[in-house]
Amino acid sequence: MSLLVVGLSHRSAPVSVLERASLSADAQTKLLQDTVATEPASEGAVLATCNRIELYADVDKFHAGVAELSTLLAQHSGVGLEELTPYLYVHYEDRAVHHLFSVACGLDSMVVGEGQILGQIKDSLARAQETHTAGRLLNDLFQQALRVGKRAHSETGIDRAGQSLVTFGLEQLALGAPVESWVRGKKALVIGAGSMSSLSAATLARAGAAEVVVANRTPDRAERLVRILTEGDDTDVTARAVPMTSVPFELTRADVVVSCTGATGLVLTAETVAAGVEGRAGGAPVVDLDAVAEEDAREDAPAAQPQTSAEDGCPVDLPTVRPGFSVMGEAAVAGMDAATLEQHGAWAAGSAVDRRDAARGGAGPEADAELIGALAATASAIGRIPERRRPEPVEEPRRPEPVLFLLDLAMPRDVDAAAHRLPGVRLVDIESLAEASADAPMAADVDQVRRIVSDEVAAFGAAQRAAHITPTVVALRTMAADVVAGEMARLEGRLPGLDDKHRAEITQTVRRVVDKLLHAPTVRVKQLAAEPGGAGYADALRTLFDLDPETVASVSRAEESTEKNAENRGPG
Repeated sequence: MSLLVVGLSHRSAPVSVLERASLSADAQTKLLQDTVATEPASEGAVLATCNRIELYADVDKFHAGVAELSTLLAQHSGVGLEELTPYLYVHYEDRAVHHLFSVACGLDSMVVGEGQILGQIKDSLARAQETHTAGRLLNDLFQQALRVGKRAHSETGIDRAGQSLVTFGLEQLALGAPVESWVRGKKALVIGAGSMSSLSAATLARAGAAEVVVANRTPDRAERLVRILTEGDDTDVTARAVPMTSVPFELTRADVVVSCTGATGLVLTAETVAAGVEGRAGGAPVVDLDAVAEEDAREDAPAAQPQTSAEDGCPVDLPTVRPGFSVMGEAAVAGMDAATLEQHGAWAAGSAVDRRDAARGGAGPEADAELIGALAATASAIGRIPERRRPEPVEEPRRPEPVLFLLDLAMPRDVDAAAHRLPGVRLVDIESLAEASADAPMAADVDQVRRIVSDEVAAFGAAQRAAHITPTVVALRTMAADVVAGEMARLEGRLPGLDDKHRAEITQTVRRVVDKLLHAPTVRVKQLAAEPGGAGYADALRTLFDLDPETVASVSRAEESTEKNAENRGPG
């Protein structure tokens, strides 16, 4: 066995790199095809989820395999090899088996113990089988990983250590409130109809959502998911399917939005989300936070003084001038044309209004007149007056309560990250989930799962090593049977009068002798081969008995053909 895995995950790479390195379904298929077309690899499988991208292969050379698989991941992800390499990890042989089994049990997930990874491993195996890149090793490995994951969930309380990424994301949206009570009665929009979106829709329905709307580019898949939701016995949710073009309108109705598509670009821009919030019936309007800050500053500024007759001839509408700024200054004259500026400058130079400004700490009419003259010169040079400066707000304005909750589970992201700055919006995405899960407590059951993984890795390695010698043992017994048949044919030539009864008795006796002679060596060699480092026993057996290599190979091909027929029935 020469199993090699090269990959990156949320544990080795930042979300920004994972997002850029994500693979579409077509890219995964092409990667598999290119993997088995390379010299070091004979089998290949890709495990691509929202927080990991891993390439598994059966290779005949370790260093060449690492180099080739790393290069292929870089080529198909579009991230340069030099940039990608620092984030890659490599596991080989038993360590690779241990890694996949740990992943299957949820020990390596962002949310420890989540069970969704089993469906993703199953999908990965199915894709490798469809592209004919999974042979005996990877089929055995992924099938066993599924069994180990199911065993961990059935024999331990690992489910208590965490939950699905969907549930964890909803908990973050609910800010610690029970998901069921928080979701109950809300209208939900699910964008996408894949495995993650389906899980999201089912979770929302079971939690008591009043309505689940499914939007997908393929209408049939959306309709199928709606049927599953409405025909189930465990919910009475109202569900309907809509085209992707209806998403902007549905945003004005939804309370919770979960998006997980395979799109390479943004599905929801910040502008789309803002329009959805603003268009809600009875929802919070989109508020300009800068305008709120300015309003707060105006409230804190000194009150404007009563106007005097000195305002006569002033082109500035003094009552509208913001308190705290000189009526001669930049704020007052922003937007004036050159002629008005001239008039204002003349008024400022001879006006008594400077006394009002001086009382506020102004520098006097001469300084104001110079400033206005300078502004006029600037206007002549660049054709406009520079925008006035805004004062720094004294304190951060209070954000309105969220009315639209967004959960983005896609990689790369579906929702514009800028949406989290919109008032009335709360956004949780993969990056924020990674941060939130970093401090999640580990349950005591995790230790038990780790022991299960270690035991299963040892058993899998022993089974693979034993299977490696099986064709040689079968070839040895085939050779022994041929020897028995040949000797019996010679005996019949020397004793032509031998009756059937005695011939059968002699044949049975010779076979028993051969079986007894071969029994202990073949049992022992299987035991030795199952131990670490036991791969050389098959070579020794072939050499000692001078077995024909083609006979051994033909046995292997026959076994692989039988296994392939079983694989066509799909993963269990």
